[in-house]
Amino acid sequence: MDDSAAKVIAEILEKDDWTSRDHLALLSQLFTVKDAPTKFCEMLADLEANNPDPSGPAALKVGMLRYSLCRFSEALEALESADNNGEKHYFTGLCHSAMKHYDKAAASFEQAVQKGFDEASASVRLVEAMLMNGQMDEAKKSLKSIEKKLAGSADVLYLNGLIAELEGELDRAVESYEGAREIRPGHAESTFHLAYTLDLHGEEEEALELYMECLEHPPMYASVLLNMAVIYEDLGQYDDAIACLRRVLACNPNHWRAKLFLRDAISSTEMYYDEDKARRIAKRNAILDISVTDFELSVRARNCLKKMNIFTLGDLVRTTEAELLTYKNFGETSLKEIKEMLSMKGLSLGQALEENSQLFSTSSTDTDTEGDQKEVGVRAIPIDKLELSIRSQRVLENLNIMTLGQLADRTEAELTCQKNFGKTSLLEIREVLAQHDLALRTVK
Repeated sequence: MDDSAAKVIAEILEKDDWTSRDHLALLSQLFTVKDAPTKFCEMLADLEANNPDPSGPAALKVGMLRYSLCRFSEALEALESADNNGEKHYFTGLCHSAMKHYDKAAASFEQAVQKGFDEASASVRLVEAMLMNGQMDEAKKSLKSIEKKLAGSADVLYLNGLIAELEGELDRAVESYEGAREIRPGHAESTFHLAYTLDLHGEEEEALELYMECLEHPPMYASVLLNMAVIYEDLGQYDDAIACLRRVLACNPNHWRAKLFLRDAISSTEMYYDEDKARRIAKRNAILDISVTDFELSVRARNCLKKMNIFTLGDLVRTTEAELLTYKNFGETSLKEIKEMLSMKGLSLGQALEENSQLFSTSSTDTDTEGDQKEVGVRAIPIDKLELSIRSQRVLENLNIMTLGQLADRTEAELTCQKNFGKTSLLEIREVLAQHDLALRTVK
């Protein structure tokens, strides 16, 4: 760190009260050094040691630094004891947004404005939170009310890009994000969302370049490093993936997703490619994709399978005898037909639940059997509002799983049979469901 940066940092640390401008100045100076996470951790440790039970201005400082290190829940604890001013509510809103508590974030940003925080900055974050919370109409009205004040700004283009992204208009979203970056090079939110949008649509190399650019600008984005780690893993660059995850853990040693992904990345470096096994898996998957209509079945058996959304042999090996027999009009005769059909291919009912589920894939005819049911309460929470990795999101999208309830109605076997869905993704899904007092369906 050069002398000028050290002087600026020292001056900020000596201040009794911090503002958002002090926070940004601190970030910009620390991001000029390679060991920024370590410096942040050291400053936070010193501040916490001098203020074991922080309150007032000290609590605000602690909250800001914890936020910068992606320790959002810990930051909220400190901010509760801070003075009741605009800065407190603004950073409380930022923490809630990072944790995807968008309704709480919106309320905090509104309070920040009421307490005298810069209206333009807080309003941008408020509109963003409303959009992410699904309040599209309200967000659009709020955006119109601030567009005149922020006309031609990168923030307005970013919010318009976010609207387009949420409405599924990829080209318009990309155009807006790129426009925001032209006005303000390195615009953090636009750069991240542009990278994320490209990542979701398979443009991994372009996304990776943009994620790297995000890391050059404050604040620290744990999501950026996690998404980069997933891309590196998919590319087989496990050392790079591990490096990204360790950077997250350097800031937040208790980040559960980073720890989970790190274990998976490290285990991947110890795996070897078994060509014979891969050939056997490919052959097995081809068999599982065979449609049940290719076999001579009775009309009753065929109709029952169709109504149960069973279309392939792969669907059958993930179904037990008990599940079939509980269906109306499906008796022992139909069961015998099914068993004989499967035995011709060396398969049996429930086989995917007993064997290594990675040997099985699902066919392209998978359908969402819960799609017509109306979800309520926590079950109605959209999947895109959960803090899931790109890999998990792609698998759930392929299965047409749109809500938390639809996810809870799936079994482990149905998920782990998907390509690129391994133990790490399964643990991630379990953790997210547990946070909402739900769990994957078990086969009795």
